[in-house]
Amino acid sequence: MRESSGNIHSGEIKQWADSVLQEVQKAFIGKPEVIQKILVAVLSGGHVLLEDIPGVGKTILARAISTALGGKFSRIQATPDLLPSDILGVTVYQPESKTFKYKRGPILSNIVLVDEINRATPRTQSALLEAMAEFQISIDGKTIPLPEPFMLIATENPIDFEGTFPLPEAQRDRFLMSLGIGYPDRNSESAIILGQRQARHPVEQLQAVSGNEDVLKHRMNILNIHMEKSILDYILDLSEATRNHSALKMGVSPRGSLSLSRSSQALAAIKGRDYVIPDDVKSLFASVFSQRIILKPESRMRNLTAAGVLEEILESVEAPSSENSGN
Repeated sequence: MRESSGNIHSGEIKQWADSVLQEVQKAFIGKPEVIQKILVAVLSGGHVLLEDIPGVGKTILARAISTALGGKFSRIQATPDLLPSDILGVTVYQPESKTFKYKRGPILSNIVLVDEINRATPRTQSALLEAMAEFQISIDGKTIPLPEPFMLIATENPIDFEGTFPLPEAQRDRFLMSLGIGYPDRNSESAIILGQRQARHPVEQLQAVSGNEDVLKHRMNILNIHMEKSILDYILDLSEATRNHSALKMGVSPRGSLSLSRSSQALAAIKGRDYVIPDDVKSLFASVFSQRIILKPESRMRNLTAAGVLEEILESVEAPSSENSGN
């Protein structure tokens, strides 16, 4: 097993991640693994789709992450009448100076929460695509770069379809990962209820334990996390298995393979290692690939699920030994 050399700041990244996680948990209780995966997305420069029922803390989680990271936060409530200009901003004519002035939209923030993204019309959803893919927006023929770092967190209710517009595959593929939060355990739910009795909401009491400069620096450092060829081959084998599976109409694209590779490097660093092991890949596999695959109609009729197919693939593809992954 490879010993951490400490020359690429993996220990520093772990310390940073631990401090952010500890701060976020003061407001978002009982799901450290979800927080950790969002920090993986932060370090990977990706976006996150939170798919879960209302009331499990999706909005609180996004606000808590933003506060702890010290970035500018904006929240957009998606509705059918939401216009692209409501997100991107608009140019307004100034009679005094006889010029047009750009009024910034909420997209120009470090972390942007789009609540119930599937309630926005396809036209408005497409306005987010350039921001997600190119980290820039276009207004009246002018290109405006987004702040660095930039991250979009979108929520979606998977059981409510009335008045919604499903995200197209191209946009779902732009999310680094898709996460579910799930119900808290009994002790965590008790702590949540007790926390609401305070005069101020727990999120409002959080402090910034990081800054934008820290995020950008750590993003560069994870590129140096070592990945053995056997680990890379394992990721490619998993990707190829989704493309050849009989239950799937569409497997993951090369962007999915790249996302799993980058995410695995970030997770290794968060755990204090300067090398990736197979367990890093396994723990992120479903989260990174779930929104990128499409079941065949007949597979749905057989009550197959994306989660079930991915679990089958993970069990069928042989992983390299951990002993060799750090050499």
